[in-house]
Amino acid sequence: MDKVKLRSTIAAARAAIAEEERHAASIRIRDSLLDRPWVQMAGLVACYWSIGTEPATHGLVFALWKHGATVMLPVLRPDNDLDWAVYDGPGTLAPGRFGIMEPVDTRRGVDAIRTAALVIVPALAVDRSTGVRLGRGGGSYDRALARVGPNVPTVALLHEGELLDGVPGEPHDQPVRYAASPGGIVRVGAARTAG
Repeated sequence: MDKVKLRSTIAAARAAIAEEERHAASIRIRDSLLDRPWVQMAGLVACYWSIGTEPATHGLVFALWKHGATVMLPVLRPDNDLDWAVYDGPGTLAPGRFGIMEPVDTRRGVDAIRTAALVIVPALAVDRSTGVRLGRGGGSYDRALARVGPNVPTVALLHEGELLDGVPGEPHDQPVRYAASPGGIVRVGAARTAG
């Protein structure tokens, strides 16, 4: 299946998930992540403010912040690359491009993600054997992930059934190391053999 068709199929499946089920799933993802020592110890976390039918990150971002982590959220630039700014509580967000909530803090630049100890990204699907993630097609997160160090945990958040065999990939696609869904956190791609 090509990327366009797969995106359409997953978008339709996500739209069919009841709001209560989506909310409960997001809580399970949040709690599963917060239970991991490598999440608890991450002093600087790059995350995102979820929209639409994505697994909700609002509670996760708030919990990370309340537990003392510095949380950076993306700010979409005109060239579709991602700048980063620090989240400093619920009142520090404002609608940005396309209405997506962004921090009002000073922009830290596209390279700020290099300093993150944990990176959490959106995805429509992840390939279990390669770690390739299917995004929305703009390439923003592939550019951001290309700046992340080789030992930094990168986690894509998914609904059940979105960890797949055979997600189509292209040379510019940047794999993630983990997929988190309501069923738990799974190592994917080359990282699977590393433990």
